[in-house]
Amino acid sequence: MPPTTPYAGKFGPCAPYTNGCATQPHSPYRNANTACHHHHHPPATTQAQAAKENLYNNGYGDAENPYDVPQPRGLYCTAPATAAAREHIYSSASACPSAESRYCTSQPHPNHPGSASCSGRLYRHSSTGSSSDRYRNASGTSSGSDQSSYRNNAAVAAAAKERHYGNGSGVTASYGEMCYHDNSLVSGSLEALIQHLVPTVDYYPDRSYVFTFLLSSRLFLHPFQLMTRVCHLCVEQQLSGDPLLDKIRIREVAPKLVQLLTEWTETFPYDFRDELMMRCLKDMMHHVARGDEYSWRAMQQMTQRLIKRLSALGQYEEAVAALVAVATERPASLKSKQSSGQRCDVLSVCDDAFVLAQQLTHIELDRLSFIGPEEFIQTFAMKDPLENHKGFFRKRKTSNLEAYVNWFNRLSYLVATEICMPVKKKHRARAVEFFIDVAQECFNIGNFNSLMAIITGMNMSPVSRLKKTWSRVNTEKFEILEHQMDPSSNFSNYRTALRGATQRSETAHSSQEKMVIPFFSLLIKDIYFLNEGCSSRLDNGHVNFEKLWDVAKLVSEFLVWRQVVCPFSRERRILQFLLSSPVFNEEELHLASYESEGPENNMEKDNRRSLRSSLLHRENRS
Repeated sequence: MPPTTPYAGKFGPCAPYTNGCATQPHSPYRNANTACHHHHHPPATTQAQAAKENLYNNGYGDAENPYDVPQPRGLYCTAPATAAAREHIYSSASACPSAESRYCTSQPHPNHPGSASCSGRLYRHSSTGSSSDRYRNASGTSSGSDQSSYRNNAAVAAAAKERHYGNGSGVTASYGEMCYHDNSLVSGSLEALIQHLVPTVDYYPDRSYVFTFLLSSRLFLHPFQLMTRVCHLCVEQQLSGDPLLDKIRIREVAPKLVQLLTEWTETFPYDFRDELMMRCLKDMMHHVARGDEYSWRAMQQMTQRLIKRLSALGQYEEAVAALVAVATERPASLKSKQSSGQRCDVLSVCDDAFVLAQQLTHIELDRLSFIGPEEFIQTFAMKDPLENHKGFFRKRKTSNLEAYVNWFNRLSYLVATEICMPVKKKHRARAVEFFIDVAQECFNIGNFNSLMAIITGMNMSPVSRLKKTWSRVNTEKFEILEHQMDPSSNFSNYRTALRGATQRSETAHSSQEKMVIPFFSLLIKDIYFLNEGCSSRLDNGHVNFEKLWDVAKLVSEFLVWRQVVCPFSRERRILQFLLSSPVFNEEELHLASYESEGPENNMEKDNRRSLRSSLLHRENRS
């Protein structure tokens, strides 16, 4: 069987388990930081209070506390994509090339598939609109021109084709229902790809193939359907009719089967928040127990680690929900404005921009560590046929990704709140200057997500309209930061900075130099448009595996970034303020802005009058 990956060496070889050793199997995505311990979680009725009081007081065991201890990022230790691969992904010409003269159908179907529906389309952000409008929808939505700005022309497709395959050179070959170009898998029938995932006595799939197919297979079928099919094929190929021979065959293949299931449970553990998946895993454990005691023990240990990981996830989600409950205790605009001198603001909690940037980085990495890689795919995957099934661990499939986007929005509104709240102009100007310094420190660290959230907050109209406040601020540094994150030309300046940070990370010797926290909503958009810009299936019905490789490159690079352990010390009081301090909503921000600097025209006067009436009425009702 030829190589299946176009980036051989990205995933190192993983030795199979041996029957002569009772130690737990080694996972290709696991390191020493993955230990998890159970912890008694407080009753639901006291979660909000407990979250605020105990979240930073060692209330979790190792690898379970999402805010106080190193995270279970070690579940994933894939290597970063090469610079050439990243150039391909982010290049303006990195469209998916035409399938013409490239894909080969299976041997039983000699008809050439012709051109696939992958036509080299790419999106590019529009650079029009005000600065506040550019950043307002940073949570993943975009306005008209952003959503529709694909590039679709033959020149791009031809250039991409030449970049991938030269001037039509290269060897195209077919092996059963799988097609290769220059020994790289480019397409195959879904059934053949599933079969290619199943280990045998003398075969184990390439690790990058395992990751790529498990990641993207949910575009075509539910994980439980894939699990059932893989387990069925694995059992079926061992049956010979001779019980003694069957037992020998099971013993020979069991270590590789356990290895595959270990990669699955540790790379995509959230797939197993489903009773059907857990039941299938239990069935395979019984099957393995028939032939190999050591592999059975390994599966027991694997299942225990999986349950601990899911328990940690459950506790994290409950902690986040409790923090949200605390943070929704919003200040009343007028009352808070009048008593703002007694209010605990950001500068009274932390007046060191570098320290605040460090604490923001802690929160970013904590939140990233609980995002499952499959969540990127499930944001646009096919409708789940089992979505009404209520599994033991079952939750929304993209809840952690959504929680991270919500954190971005919260930080933006926190910044705007802290600037609009002070009564005195000099205090507002000081808050603006402080957040500019924090944004600069975030950029230096490589924390682009917090950087963009701060810029977004400072570009909100309630903040940007404070002309008297901004007149007292030296905006030169802020303009440089805005230029770095300018959305024009598909965020070309940011992408250049990101590549620089990534290259620094690849050669770094310290955790601080390894830090790369991407602008997350743009990463989601990149994956979304990569998925939308190329068809998942070719005209002959084959799965477009070349597209799946490109998606896997983006996601695997994200897993490398989230693996870094934050080297900065934690400041409990600052973290608690950032995560639970009440913030204004948009209406309250506008009213606070008008109270800081009065309306400049009749329209603003009408807006203030309307907002006052609406908010006072709401406060009286509450």
